[in-house]
Amino acid sequence: MSLASSTAATSVSPADPAQSAPAIAIASVILSTALVAVGNGLMFAFVPVRLAAEGFPPTWAGLILTGLSAGGMAGCFLTGRMVNRVGHARAYMIFSALIILSSVAVSVKVDPALWIPARALYGFAISGLFIVAQSWLNDVVENHVRGRVIAIFYVSYIVGLGAGSYLLTFIDIMSNAAPVVAIAFGALSIIPVGLTRLRTPPPPPIASIALRRAWQISPVGLAGMLAVGGLSMMVAGFAPIHATAIGFSKDQVALLLLAMPLGTMLVQLPLGWMSDRTDRRYVLVAASVIVIGAGALATGADRSELAWMILVYMVWSGATESIYSISSAHANDRAEKDDLVLLSSTMLFTWSLSGFVIPGIATALTAFVGTGAFITIAIAIAAMFCVFVIWRLTQAEAVPAAESGDFAPLSAQAPPAAEFAYASDETVSGETNEPTGQS
Repeated sequence: MSLASSTAATSVSPADPAQSAPAIAIASVILSTALVAVGNGLMFAFVPVRLAAEGFPPTWAGLILTGLSAGGMAGCFLTGRMVNRVGHARAYMIFSALIILSSVAVSVKVDPALWIPARALYGFAISGLFIVAQSWLNDVVENHVRGRVIAIFYVSYIVGLGAGSYLLTFIDIMSNAAPVVAIAFGALSIIPVGLTRLRTPPPPPIASIALRRAWQISPVGLAGMLAVGGLSMMVAGFAPIHATAIGFSKDQVALLLLAMPLGTMLVQLPLGWMSDRTDRRYVLVAASVIVIGAGALATGADRSELAWMILVYMVWSGATESIYSISSAHANDRAEKDDLVLLSSTMLFTWSLSGFVIPGIATALTAFVGTGAFITIAIAIAAMFCVFVIWRLTQAEAVPAAESGDFAPLSAQAPPAAEFAYASDETVSGETNEPTGQS
């Protein structure tokens, strides 16, 4: 797209029905992200399995995961500046290229010291790519189909992660085949976006963080993001590390990672349905209890048959993802329209900070008590969040169900909603309204 056509495109209002994006153009972004997810899922499974096969202690895999989280945190807050500079389409391709370079670095040699910055680069790039893709879709689709489009976007990404993980069963882990396949999927993912005629949105303003304001609007929503940032990394990030350390084969690890995204959908959808019909905080308490119970079962599941372990981890992953999506919906129920972007931006910061700090703690404990430390940490996080939500139930009234928004399935394995990375002119200047209620 030329500079002139790009400038003209950004001047078109996305709300104009005459300028609505064709379905095939929207599908190009969704397809591209799904292809990226396949390569990403494969690398998530490959890294801990290959390190274990080479005789490296699991602490290295934990450090690599922490590096990935650090890169993701940087990506969440630098993406807005990059998009402002080069636009959505070019930024998307830049992030795709960085993901490919990350896999290239992993393929060079088995060296954890090299893999830490390589995976940090991946974390930075996938956060940026996901934010760009979702903000692009949010801009070009109309309100009456936005929820369905974003739901399809998330589901396709989750399915891609699971399918990519399962590819490990067909690959020789002692070769460079896994990163090469990931590179191929990364390259393929550029083609749909490179060919799309989807108009590019106007450049976004820079993010604004306001912890006190977010706390005033929704203590439970903010605490939910603080909890789920760490919970997600514990359950999804350390599951393949732990499974490999206790002796499961690469095929078994791949099957486990394939099943967990399925659990995300099976558990999240009914809990989300219930949260639309009652005080969402009750459902958050239920989801936390499920996380605690599944975590307790996970402690013994690693000494059981693979089928039982898969079932436990499916429920565990699904309940964790539910805390993410329901907390997001609950916070938005409590916010005024002018507060939405500021709230989202602050919640992104909270989610990212937790996703960086908690894996570091788990990695440090792994060196002393083994890979099972992540289970204890996850249970502790869920228990503290559960107690906090119960306390908040005694302090604030619920938003009437008729005034709440609709639940949408989301994934804590990707950055929160795209607007989380950006702030409006009003929030940057501090012109916000007082919230009507707290939770």
